[in-house]
Amino acid sequence: MVNIGNSWDDLLAKEFTKDYYLDLREFLINEYKYLTIYPDMNDIFSALKATSYEDCKVVILGQDPYHEPGQAHGMAFSVRPGVRQPKSLINIFKELKDDLGIPIPAKDNGYLMPWATQGVLLLNTCLTVREHQAASHHDKGWERLTDRIIELLSERELPMVFMLWGANARKKKPLIDESRHLVLEGAHPSPLSAYGGFFGGKYFSRANEFLVKNGEEPIDWRIETKEDDTEEPELRIEIKNTEE
Repeated sequence: MVNIGNSWDDLLAKEFTKDYYLDLREFLINEYKYLTIYPDMNDIFSALKATSYEDCKVVILGQDPYHEPGQAHGMAFSVRPGVRQPKSLINIFKELKDDLGIPIPAKDNGYLMPWATQGVLLLNTCLTVREHQAASHHDKGWERLTDRIIELLSERELPMVFMLWGANARKKKPLIDESRHLVLEGAHPSPLSAYGGFFGGKYFSRANEFLVKNGEEPIDWRIETKEDDTEEPELRIEIKNTEE
């Protein structure tokens, strides 16, 4: 039984009883039993737990969770405190610095909960993945659930921002009422695609401008770091020459 702990429970209650979700659930039971799956089963709905329906102001939509050990914890692009930033997240921070001048956090600080608590829903189109196997849980049912999540958010009267990063995320665009909400599209921030359409999108400043224009508080995009942490030259090199 899914228990998110906020308004998402009622909004998604019917989805959790549909055949596609029950089939997905059976699939996941076997996957978690015999294989290494990310995130931990208790963290699958962390993004929805952290950002309720009524509090959501921005959706950052990715593809599927990180598939390497110790990274995924149920919030798109985020890693827990103390975990080294994956290269996709490094590129996000680089774009954030280029856009708003916000310093890049220390390498072991990629925990995006400060965004989530301000109303940024860090959602993937697919919520689980096999270890070392990107897209391994696509077309198993998650996309139908995340379609419904996007539809519900689009139905809200209060304007919000949707950042769609990557081909799978951009497929959700037809579900969004663009007469009310702002859609910002870009390539996935992975090093495989970031230089082909992610960098230069100015997603963060454009999102805040839209929120302010519509009478809402802007997002403070800073991820705090220790006073003695500095931006190391190695990090800058890694950002510019990623090959992963």
